[in-house]
Amino acid sequence: MALQRKFAEAEAPFAVERALVGEHPAIVKLRALIERVAPAEVTVRITGESGTGKEVVAQAIHALSPRCNQPFVPVNCAAIPHELLESEMFGHERGAFTGAAGSRHGLLTTADRGTIFLDEIGEMPNGLQAKLLRVLEDGVVRPVGADRATRVNVRVIAASNVDLAEAVAQGKFREDLFYRLQVVPIVIAPLRERRSDIPLLVEHFLERIRERPPGREIAISREAMVALWSYDSPGNVRELENMVERLAILCEDSTIDTSILPENLMASARPATPPIAVNLKGGGLNLNNLVRELEGRLINDALKQTGGNKQAAARLLGLKRTTFSAKLRRCGVIAPASLDESEEG
Repeated sequence: MALQRKFAEAEAPFAVERALVGEHPAIVKLRALIERVAPAEVTVRITGESGTGKEVVAQAIHALSPRCNQPFVPVNCAAIPHELLESEMFGHERGAFTGAAGSRHGLLTTADRGTIFLDEIGEMPNGLQAKLLRVLEDGVVRPVGADRATRVNVRVIAASNVDLAEAVAQGKFREDLFYRLQVVPIVIAPLRERRSDIPLLVEHFLERIRERPPGREIAISREAMVALWSYDSPGNVRELENMVERLAILCEDSTIDTSILPENLMASARPATPPIAVNLKGGGLNLNNLVRELEGRLINDALKQTGGNKQAAARLLGLKRTTFSAKLRRCGVIAPASLDESEEG
């Protein structure tokens, strides 16, 4: 595809390539948004669950931007103690605090002319949020203990797996900084909402494993693929990638089968479609959305029971094959071809 060719030309890392794998409408929309946002030089805020690929999307934006040959500096705001975060971000002068034996550039200065990625920005202390806001507005960095400020030209991409709007309402995050970061919001869908991409991701990870010395040929059985497809993957793409790595090591022959799948994964099969809560009080409900959600759940269950065979799943639901295929796409549940090798019932 055109976007992946652009990444190849930009010599983007494998992590960036991984973030683009998929054909579900959600990932297609994400790729299109990255293409539009990357050259615009605007501030971006990325929201998504843990493991969905927030950092790799940030890398993707950087790789396709005019700053691609400049530094990309990732910072996990939750991993750095609050008392050290200001010094890490803005730098410090010699003697600015106990233990500051010399001057040091901060990460914002390191990222000058490039991109800084602030992950878990909701964990940043309120006082530091004010200093970051000044960087965004004026491009000015003042190291701890310094008399004068330094100008930097840095693009800021922020991410969080918590609702920053709710944090603003609770007084835990500055409203002015929130809107300054909100120039372009990007939401990454969890893997359970784009299950049709799971076989594509699994094959992508296996292909990477095959390319490593000594070039071991490895495949996955249909039953194991269906089990992975049915699993909700609370750790999302990161969890799936780590699981494929582990299974490739543990399998005794050249095929991953269900015998080596984790117990929690095998136990996660849902025996029945869970009920949908309906509340007719207050503002009522959206019947079309409710019907679509129920259809999506039933389609998922039918495909799981038939091992991904669309014709058999259609018969199980009492639908014509054409009607079933249309509902697949309308609900965003696109059955992967690798799970539908046979059209026979």
